[in-house]
Amino acid sequence: MDLRNIAIIAHVDHGKTTLVDAMLRQSGTFRENQQVAERVMDSNDLEKERGITILAKCTSVQWKNTRINIVDTPGHADFGGEVERILSMVDGVVVLVDAAEGPMPQTKFVTGKALALGLRPIVVINKVDRGDARPHQVHDEVFDLFAALDANDRQLDFPTLFAVGRDGWADDSLEGPRKDLSALFDLIVAHVPAPEHDLDAPFTMLATTLEADPYLGRVLTGRIHSGTVKLNQNVKSLARDGSLIEQFRIAKILAYRGIERTSLDVAEAGDIVALAGMTKTTVADTICATDVTEALHAQPIDPPTLAMTFSVNDSPLAGQEGDKVTSRVIGARLLREAESNVAIRIRETETKDAFEVAGRGELQLGVLIETMRREGFELSISRPRVLFKAGEASGERLEPIEEVFVDVDEEFSGVVVEKMSLRKAEMTGMRPSGGGKLRITFLAPSRGLIGYHGEFLTDTRGTGLMNRIFHGYAPYKGPIEGRRNGVLISNGAGETVAYALWYLEERGPLFLGAGVKVYEGMIIGEHSRGNDLEVNPLKGKQLTNIRTTSKDEAVRLTPPRRMSLEQAIAYIDDDELVEVTPKNIRLRKRLLDPNERKRASRQKESV
Repeated sequence: MDLRNIAIIAHVDHGKTTLVDAMLRQSGTFRENQQVAERVMDSNDLEKERGITILAKCTSVQWKNTRINIVDTPGHADFGGEVERILSMVDGVVVLVDAAEGPMPQTKFVTGKALALGLRPIVVINKVDRGDARPHQVHDEVFDLFAALDANDRQLDFPTLFAVGRDGWADDSLEGPRKDLSALFDLIVAHVPAPEHDLDAPFTMLATTLEADPYLGRVLTGRIHSGTVKLNQNVKSLARDGSLIEQFRIAKILAYRGIERTSLDVAEAGDIVALAGMTKTTVADTICATDVTEALHAQPIDPPTLAMTFSVNDSPLAGQEGDKVTSRVIGARLLREAESNVAIRIRETETKDAFEVAGRGELQLGVLIETMRREGFELSISRPRVLFKAGEASGERLEPIEEVFVDVDEEFSGVVVEKMSLRKAEMTGMRPSGGGKLRITFLAPSRGLIGYHGEFLTDTRGTGLMNRIFHGYAPYKGPIEGRRNGVLISNGAGETVAYALWYLEERGPLFLGAGVKVYEGMIIGEHSRGNDLEVNPLKGKQLTNIRTTSKDEAVRLTPPRRMSLEQAIAYIDDDELVEVTPKNIRLRKRLLDPNERKRASRQKESV
């Protein structure tokens, strides 16, 4: 049977996963009456809720006499560590672009990697039914993008299809029949080369993605580079430098057939399969026959740029909502995550009841925390901090820098440029992007971007788009001003009273309403001034025998300012924590006792 391996590249929200759903339906992978979830490739709950792809996934469809292996790649830069290695598994890419928004930063990031590997793209301009669609201009923008990314002549001579993935059609012109996706299937078979492979050579395969299976242990997915592999065959794994990692027996060979994984006895070069049986081998390692001595070329894994401390929840309300609260259980869960997620690194701290978790961005770590709280964990999370490194020659302190792309209406460009410059960002470009919008690019330190996204949405009235990708390391840019306002701290434990909160509203916006459990040291609102203030949210109304209409009016509270997990993590200061439980997200001071806080601040000042 003929074989084609392709990856689908697109920016967040441009309809990549929806298009793959339509391909699965029309290739006969599902029965006509089969009940299938919408966006079947986004399998985990968080992916469905946020509408983003977090994990790269493989599937395959059969079209006439050809099997097409499709890899759905993450479009978000925080999960971009997977992308480069995935591209080494495929022979062609489908670049999916929104007909209104055009090519976006993440598209540029992944497409640049694909073009550098010599892959020839197929361009699909999706959502051409949008009211603000401009398919022909977007086609020109894609050409300009490819040219800017140093595409060669063969890559610039790309075929283009117009599509509406949701309705399941793609045609080579806007006036096409709009019936089905056969034009896309036929183009993939004609345009993408079959994988080159040598069946007679010894077996070699590069591990590309890793997952942990409760029954099989470590499962590594990759494309077989040469030879064949059989069930129960003895193989070994080599690190990137060619050193031996381990020898093991292949316990399972799994191939992607539709959205199911089926067991095979033998797999041949060119196919994308998952293998089980190893204990130490990880992503970017070579799995090979025992007589092979050289490792396959592999992309190094990007370094983490942010770290947070995950510690045991020690608040007075600990253990009331979650059932996984001990450091042993938290540590085991984090180590299990590190096994299946190569972009995360775990280190036990000196106190033994806390773990430092390093990752590539707030979103990635936020997804991990959200997953854990849904599993019944209770945690205390510290403010994210940036991981510095020392320069090789000079030994000076270097910090991670990100390239930031901002699309805003012209009227908001001034405030965005001002806020970014306060965060030590350098503007590298500004150009009109159509429809009264500007596209501004910056190089900004990662630490300056912590917590900025919420502020950015407020400044642009929710109309701005901000995307960021890791750029590199640069010398330390100097101190960046943090949060300007202090917080309102509860001075007692109990349930909040509407009457007390009504009086506190003039002190600043509150984070919670009446009838909520609080404890001493818990943050209940933001102070309108720069200092922290201890307040009493539990004070009831004094009963008197005087009755007046003005005194007995019903208390009407302003709705509290609710924070999402990412907003809470970005909001806190170094001396504060986010308490995360399955039912609540609370903000608190690291030291709950006011006397201990004063002592700590005096020590800090003396230092």
